[in-house]
Amino acid sequence: MSAATTRGRTPDRLCAEAVGLARAAAEEAAAPGVVGEHVAAVGEGDRVVTHLFECKEPGYRGWRWAVTVARASRAKVVTLDETVLLPGPDALLAPEWVPWSERLRPGDLGPGDLLPTEADDLRLEPGYTGDVTPPPDSAVSHEMAELVEAEDAEVTAGPPASLPAAPSRGTIAAVAEELGMGRARVLSRYGLHTAADRWEEAYGPKTAMAQAAPASCATCAFLVPVSGSLRQAFGICANEYAPADGHVVSLAYGCGGHSEAAVMPRTPQPAPPVLDETRVDPLPLRPRDDQGSVETGAPQEDLGHS
Repeated sequence: MSAATTRGRTPDRLCAEAVGLARAAAEEAAAPGVVGEHVAAVGEGDRVVTHLFECKEPGYRGWRWAVTVARASRAKVVTLDETVLLPGPDALLAPEWVPWSERLRPGDLGPGDLLPTEADDLRLEPGYTGDVTPPPDSAVSHEMAELVEAEDAEVTAGPPASLPAAPSRGTIAAVAEELGMGRARVLSRYGLHTAADRWEEAYGPKTAMAQAAPASCATCAFLVPVSGSLRQAFGICANEYAPADGHVVSLAYGCGGHSEAAVMPRTPQPAPPVLDETRVDPLPLRPRDDQGSVETGAPQEDLGHS
């Protein structure tokens, strides 16, 4: 048996010697042939010892079968407590579990999926502040609404319960909505910066497309401006042939589909050729004499024999 390891105490002798009992329990829980050599006997407490065996099961490298045995006080019979499979120091383990909110990446949201935002989301901040309940002296407060209903009941047929409720256009929420602040939460400064960094990385001046562009999007006719503070740095591309069509692009971004790149320079006219090979020069079939007439007689070598 290998040397026993302890946890601050000496293992019980009878329990430490019960290696055969522990191996039989491990083979019964696993399968014959997958329980390896005995690794150690660890003292868990008074008359409680855990025997560790190597695990030869494929896919469980470094794991060990842990069989705990014990005996009662003054008893000499060792009994089985439990058998489990535990990872060792060099065991192959699954990666640490990560919450879904940290595993989520852009583009993972599909049709029908819901992504609720937390109340303390750093990307958002309140769109307006203040209590939606009007003050008591307001024209739409509960006290004033009851008076209005009472006055209307004197001149209107029907019980007061059937009368319309007091108008809600005087509430703070209604005023905020009229001013364009009807959203309960808006993007915070942190949310704007993170979005700007994302868009700058995808369609910004440091991309390879922008580096080879003839001009930036700031001078392109296909750029659709956006509202708010982001309009100073971003816009939306509306060129169907551009790689960023329908995306938020930086004003310093650019591509070959720039509106002013459509005017191509004229092709320069080539210089006239030094040797004109397209013209046909007439050549005589017979040589000419000094007077310009074509010789029609016999060859010179035949005239000497006449």
